[in-house]
Amino acid sequence: MFSMSALFLTGLVGLGSVSAHAAESAPVTSANDTATLVTDRDAVGPDQHLRVGLHLQLRPGWHTYWINPGDAGDAPTLDVTAQDGATGRGSAIHWPVPVRISEGGLMSYAYVNDVLLPEDLALKSTGQGSGGTTLKAHAEWLVCAQVCIPESGDFTLTLPASSGDAPPGAQAELFHRADAAMPLPSPFAASVAGDGTLTLEGQGLSPSAVKDAWFLPQDGGVIDQVAHQPLRVSEGRVALGLKFLKTAHRDAPLKGIVVLRDAAGQESPLQIEAKPPVGGTAAVPASQAGPEAVPASVPQNSDVPAGMAGWLRVLAFAFIGGLILNLMPCVFPVLAMKALSLAKMGGSGRQRQIQSALFYTLGVVGAFAVLGLLMIGLRMAGSAAGWGFQFQSPGFVVSVCWLLFLMGLNLLGVFEVTPGRLGQVQTGTGHLGDMMTGLLAVIVATPCTAPFMGVAIAGALGGPPVVGMLVFLCMGLGLAAPYLLVAGIPGLAARMPRPGAWMGMLKQILAFPLFATCVWLLWVAAIQRGADLVLITAGGLVLLGFAAWIFGVSQHRAMRDGGFGEVLFCRFVAALCVVSCGVALAHNVQSLPEPETTAQTAEAGIEPFSEARLAELRGQGRPVFVDMTASWCITCMVNERVALDVSSVKAAFSARHVAYLKGDWTNRNAAIAAYLKAHGRDGVPLYVYYPSDNGAEQVLPQILTPGLVLSTIGQ
Repeated sequence: MFSMSALFLTGLVGLGSVSAHAAESAPVTSANDTATLVTDRDAVGPDQHLRVGLHLQLRPGWHTYWINPGDAGDAPTLDVTAQDGATGRGSAIHWPVPVRISEGGLMSYAYVNDVLLPEDLALKSTGQGSGGTTLKAHAEWLVCAQVCIPESGDFTLTLPASSGDAPPGAQAELFHRADAAMPLPSPFAASVAGDGTLTLEGQGLSPSAVKDAWFLPQDGGVIDQVAHQPLRVSEGRVALGLKFLKTAHRDAPLKGIVVLRDAAGQESPLQIEAKPPVGGTAAVPASQAGPEAVPASVPQNSDVPAGMAGWLRVLAFAFIGGLILNLMPCVFPVLAMKALSLAKMGGSGRQRQIQSALFYTLGVVGAFAVLGLLMIGLRMAGSAAGWGFQFQSPGFVVSVCWLLFLMGLNLLGVFEVTPGRLGQVQTGTGHLGDMMTGLLAVIVATPCTAPFMGVAIAGALGGPPVVGMLVFLCMGLGLAAPYLLVAGIPGLAARMPRPGAWMGMLKQILAFPLFATCVWLLWVAAIQRGADLVLITAGGLVLLGFAAWIFGVSQHRAMRDGGFGEVLFCRFVAALCVVSCGVALAHNVQSLPEPETTAQTAEAGIEPFSEARLAELRGQGRPVFVDMTASWCITCMVNERVALDVSSVKAAFSARHVAYLKGDWTNRNAAIAAYLKAHGRDGVPLYVYYPSDNGAEQVLPQILTPGLVLSTIGQ
């Protein structure tokens, strides 16, 4: 007969503090937790079997994660090796049963208070030295409260030799309590149907013995982890209704922990591997099910955002954000291409105007679709990719710099392959040029985040992939909407200036915003990889300039006397220059080290952001202004020049003793990415003000003015 009390889960939380001694390493301490490496024995004998573990003592309100962190988070890792008189390597972590944390429509499987994550370590004597061993370990873990902070530690623990097997040490009790928190092998037959019904069958299961139950999946991406799990109990059978994700492999075994709770509240965690029956099975018929008991501790299903109305709101925000993106500084360089296209509309027929707008829209929306697929795919693969993430790649920054430089030379007339003419050669209508203009608009727009886009991008990356793609497509439609509007309303298109000689002058003038953007990207490259990358980028600009000039010379020669052989040689040299740039970039950029400091964190009165420093300042009662920025974010740079780096705001910060913490996301940074995610953002800028009275934080808009900043801090 199955005994519920025999399987009672104890010791998951409140393991208690144990004083340091030989079987415990020096602690790694932060504002959020204390971590040590512990062993179950104070010494080691020849070929001793040892148990070693990461002991985390978490501050109130903080948690870390299970092997399956749930909808968000990351599992801890522990790598232990033994050396000197005895050698060996630690096994995989044995995972205690976690608690469930449901928040914001997401489910996490976590550990709170104290937890020990043990491993097995089989030692083999080397016959050298005293016979003792020195353990070296490296661990990484993520702790979360309102924000998430990645932490890590390196531990060293030396154990002396013992003539025989060493007895249990002073830390052995920690391992006994961790063992009590482990799931036990299930004594019941487990199976799962194609519709998600998980069934346990065997003696001891009955409506009087099982009052509540829930399932914790060992692997993510299998079931909707936050969905309600309806329970049906009958004599000898327990059935839980799970909601499979559409991407789950339903013919694979379902692994995880089923927790059964009896009438007295005692819980029994059982490790199960439920195999789908041959040929599949349907749900348990109602006639076979006993009284239904709905686990009170299992949250009801909630979509993010909730319902159709919520998703329509996100789609509307995506469209509005894309529309406002036209006014952001990032897109100004592409206004050159737009201005020329609009100017040409004045002398075009109605059909050509509409076709131009449609193909420009196709380029914009297509680019957003590719960007959406890439970001959603990276997120599903576990990468923390956010809006503008591609500008964290030095190779991408340099490539865009070179592209804009070539476009500027094209506008100046160094060579005559314009997007429109290229399109005329291939399609007869210039449609390729319109599409390329739309593609370029998206490329240079991604460093900026417009108002309303934060909610839209968070919804796109946190919801179903299909709806996420709709969000990105709506952003593309918003960015293309003004051009569609001008082309679609006959009165507006007819009022555009007629083409003339003035267009040649306008074309040349508009080359200089592109060159200014190249200077900015050169500065970004310097911050990302220092002077070496600047040298590569500047050398590439010279080489591309030579390639553009020699290509232009070949064009003039071909138009003048048709010297085919000479023209072919010139174009071969130009192509060789372009290929040389690509080879130099691919060969060198990844090997360049990141600078130790950046201009963003070296300014007077500004400290680099860290969660530990933020917590310290708030503990002192000081007001704190957090600025999440990046050198490739033009909106961030404009806000800094216009609203933050001005005398009135600086004086107010000084007078009110406001601490200014700046997080530089120019290069990838997990702590900054976690802070952004905790505030519902997937890109910069983000401005957060923490008052001195430890009141609620205030998130500022993405477009700042001095008056807005001053009013926020109460000046």
